[in-house]
Amino acid sequence: MLIYIYGIKFDSDYAPVIQSLLERMVQRGIQVSIFEEFERFLTTQFLMPEHTTFSPTTTFEGVDALFSIGGDGTLLDAATLIGSRSIPVLGFNTGRLGFLSHVSIAEVDAALDLFIQGEYDVERRSLIHVRSNDFTFGHFPYALNEVTINNASRNEMINVHASIDGKFLSNYWADGLIIATPTGSTAYSLSCGGPIVTPECKNFILTPISAHNLTARPLVISDSSEVQLKATSRNGNILITLDSEPFQLESGCEIILTKAPFELHMILLKGRNFFRTIRKKMGWGLDIRQD
Repeated sequence: MLIYIYGIKFDSDYAPVIQSLLERMVQRGIQVSIFEEFERFLTTQFLMPEHTTFSPTTTFEGVDALFSIGGDGTLLDAATLIGSRSIPVLGFNTGRLGFLSHVSIAEVDAALDLFIQGEYDVERRSLIHVRSNDFTFGHFPYALNEVTINNASRNEMINVHASIDGKFLSNYWADGLIIATPTGSTAYSLSCGGPIVTPECKNFILTPISAHNLTARPLVISDSSEVQLKATSRNGNILITLDSEPFQLESGCEIILTKAPFELHMILLKGRNFFRTIRKKMGWGLDIRQD
């Protein structure tokens, strides 16, 4: 079995646990390959067990899974490396919320045992594809959580002319507009009043950011739809962010959003599920009157 390890710097208090994880993997006969930048950090923390390294240009041939070590942002970065490859990813949380990276440090040993024993499911998470006739969104024009449109200067509203499958929807006068996947429904969209959507749903969520209109409300549409957007700003440029990757376009830019032709495969260990996660991470259903 070949496992790739991707991560970022973490607090040194986590080092013994991560070292133990890597050592146990090697002891169980797993071939470990570590992202080269992460490997340079790990070598400053502890003595490394036997391993190889990989880079963004690696072909990922024969990889059985990728372990992401960090927070949810780290897992989003890992998704850009995996791309359209059907490689399942498991997130170990050394960050804050850990909504996507659902394995806590306290659960590392048990999580590895469950993984080796095959005690897990693989969830398929949809992504958004972003394109424009006037702009190229890098080598990975996709978002797992959301695409956000706002003013690059962040000091005034923008106007977003929105159509769905060629049919006019609305002009949003707002600080911005979020187009989220079900995975992203619990991220930025939720903080702006958007609904929680379970991961298996086939939807996009359009959530305005601080709309200057009392009738502007979040909208859930089918992810088979094509969303056409034209954003304008009085003082210049528009900022379009794919998850955490920003791109600056000229006012009046037109972009098209569709469902990506591939999905991210996420490992969900036995005993974990979406509802357990929102209860644990977000206090869903918590009633202080029960204390």
